[in-house]
Amino acid sequence: MANTAGTGTDSLSRGTNQSGVRLYNERLVLSLIRRHGALPKADIARRTGLSPQTISTIANALEADGILLRLDPLRGKVGQPLVPYALNPRGAFFLGLKIGRRSSDVVLMDFLGNVLGRLHEPHPYPTPEIIVDLARRGIDELTISLSEGERARIAGFGIAAPFELWNWESQIGAPPDVLEAWRNADMRAAIAAICPWPVYLHNDGTAACAAELVLGNGQHGDDFLYVFLGSFVGGGVVLNSHLFPGRTGYAGALAPMPIATPSGFQQLMKSASIYVLAEALAAAGKDASILWRDPSDWGEIGPEITQWIADAARSLAVASVSAVSIIDFSTIVIDGAFPPVVRAALVAAVREAVAGFDRQGLAPFEVVEGTIGFGAREIGGACLPLLANFTQDREVLFKDNIPPQHNH
Repeated sequence: MANTAGTGTDSLSRGTNQSGVRLYNERLVLSLIRRHGALPKADIARRTGLSPQTISTIANALEADGILLRLDPLRGKVGQPLVPYALNPRGAFFLGLKIGRRSSDVVLMDFLGNVLGRLHEPHPYPTPEIIVDLARRGIDELTISLSEGERARIAGFGIAAPFELWNWESQIGAPPDVLEAWRNADMRAAIAAICPWPVYLHNDGTAACAAELVLGNGQHGDDFLYVFLGSFVGGGVVLNSHLFPGRTGYAGALAPMPIATPSGFQQLMKSASIYVLAEALAAAGKDASILWRDPSDWGEIGPEITQWIADAARSLAVASVSAVSIIDFSTIVIDGAFPPVVRAALVAAVREAVAGFDRQGLAPFEVVEGTIGFGAREIGGACLPLLANFTQDREVLFKDNIPPQHNH
């Protein structure tokens, strides 16, 4: 089915010699089942407009490849019982890496998006050496539980990285030699040298958006702006149910967006980023490391987070209305590296702030919570090889992945 590495009877390389039309149709079928859940062949044929014979051929081939599972027949209806087909959780596996300002993570994910294992690495600031070592340990430790046949089903290693780390000196807090090392680093090539599978790299905001698009609840509509608050703030753009990376891959990179303040303008990231909250905690003599140690539970922080939510919400409301004035997104999706209760409070505050704007002439839109949570960037990294090999977004994002190194 997919252009993946590995040897053995479970190899997924069967589809590499198929015609473009056949490959497109296979990806279409897989995307439909991922979005709607298990479907019988008749439903797939109706939704795609393809003939029942074509769908039967595709479904049988994907089942033989171990990508689809044939479920028990649906009985109790007139005529032949319908047999649903579902994605096989063990049909493919993906590794994902997030490079973060205060911590980095690598995960192993199955075909349904379940995280099977995670390595979490807090650090004062990232260095290329720390990241390559984390990737190496992730490859070794997270895949050890897989059988040889399952290792052959690993479709790739995806890296979610902030672009141009070296330009964020004051926010990262790294010494000049580390920033210069990042300027000269080719992280994708460095990890490809230790990785036996194809390596993909994309902006961390776009990768997190990919996770929401592929694994989210599918309720955001065909066009949405995705916003992720981590140490910095970033995001991604979805148009017509596909990721839109833009001319340079920066589409949805919201951090530099100018926001009016009483004293002039400042970038969005200077109010809607977690590093701003960390600085406020430090100024109050409080331990800011709680923000990075466990993004799922910040405990009782105090008035600093109340003020941060208020400031971030005002700026995000401006960004949301500005974005919808350019592209008529139906939804603004907000997620971040924070506990669900913080996300809920932030989204509620953004909605309230948006309601105070004069929106005459704007298409109506909703502000909603993301569904992936604090792990969206590393899970998004793992979604990069999933998108490249099993969905219709491949030609948008992945024309130049680094092939596997076969000497490992």
